[in-house]
Amino acid sequence: MKEIKVPELAESITEGTIAEWLVKKGDQVESGDPIVELETDKVNVEVNSDYSGVVADLLKEEGEDVEVGDVIASVDESGQAGGGASETASAPEPEPQKQEEQKQAAATATAEAPKAEQQSVESNQDVIASPATRKRARELGINLSDVYPRDPLGRVHPEDLEAYVKQAATKAESKPEKKEASKASEKTEFDKPVERVKMSRRRQTIANKLVDAQHNAAMLTTFNEVDMTSVMKLRSERKDKFLEKHGVKLGFMSFFTKAVVAALKDFPLINAEIQGNEIVMKKFYDIGIAVSTDDGLVVPVVRDADRLDFAGVEEEIGRLGKKAQDKQLQLSDLQGGSFTITNGGIFGSLLSTPIINAPQVGILGMHSIQKRPIAMPDDSIEVRPMMYIALSYDHRIIDGKEAVQFLVRIKQLLEDPYDLLLEG
Repeated sequence: MKEIKVPELAESITEGTIAEWLVKKGDQVESGDPIVELETDKVNVEVNSDYSGVVADLLKEEGEDVEVGDVIASVDESGQAGGGASETASAPEPEPQKQEEQKQAAATATAEAPKAEQQSVESNQDVIASPATRKRARELGINLSDVYPRDPLGRVHPEDLEAYVKQAATKAESKPEKKEASKASEKTEFDKPVERVKMSRRRQTIANKLVDAQHNAAMLTTFNEVDMTSVMKLRSERKDKFLEKHGVKLGFMSFFTKAVVAALKDFPLINAEIQGNEIVMKKFYDIGIAVSTDDGLVVPVVRDADRLDFAGVEEEIGRLGKKAQDKQLQLSDLQGGSFTITNGGIFGSLLSTPIINAPQVGILGMHSIQKRPIAMPDDSIEVRPMMYIALSYDHRIIDGKEAVQFLVRIKQLLEDPYDLLLEG
């Protein structure tokens, strides 16, 4: 019988939730076949069988949390599909040679059993303790080498044993008690009907990270507004030729991505992060684009956005967005971003204060385009398509002056987007 364990998923992922079993007990599987889908805090991953045979047992239920190394299923390499306990029970008796091998194995196991006990005894002999203390340790089943002596000379006394036992019991009891108490305190009873739905692992992680970002960063938000007339005019003029030439639509995100990259080059601290007492200045421009899915917000990363033209940015955003909606994002798609853009405007948001995607120190929020009366330089009033933009930043390393100037630079680039086209 072979065990299927939760494999190492990634350096930062140590646990997950059984999202869906792809096989059932009694199914035939081949080595490399996917058997279960795990939901982690970042992506869903499939766990493959390392063995060929029949699924003998599924040890975890869907919705149950598991950790790396946990045994979640077993595969019988000698079984046949559809077989069960009855086949095992009616299996023929082992051949005489196999019976002899089994006897020898049992004898070996029996001989090995006292060794661990002997090793424990030997380790106890190295500890300074009275005969009474040693007798009490044997009664309690305690290895004296595990006990911390309070005697300055290192001698273990009976009271040390009692303290060790009490401490172990307290640890064993405190965890479930605290857990139950926490759960009980969080639950509120209602007089009217309610429905309780367990948060998905991804939603829990999103919640924890957003709270951590607010607790661990001196977060502040500054605002500005952009006249989108030139961008919309340019898109209208070029969209047909752009689509015909590149096979993708010319959207707003490529303009904002290119503007962000240009502004980050002018204000490098906004493309940095804090590690201990050091500021890490990033010399690359991997821009995260927040994408809303049914399972929650994910932030796939457009790599080396400074090296991509408008078509390249649009293609990459489209590819990553489709992978997000199809739940096919890999960990490599989500890691290592240096700055993030989020667009609440697609849902109708007029203004918001986005939360930093830690450990990054800045995030740009886009919003709805609304026509508003604007005073022009000649004091005339015109109705213009306007968008509020917001920059949330970590005030620990970014001063208000830099944050405001960063937004002003983006405003300038978007209100005269032909420079962006020349750079792109």
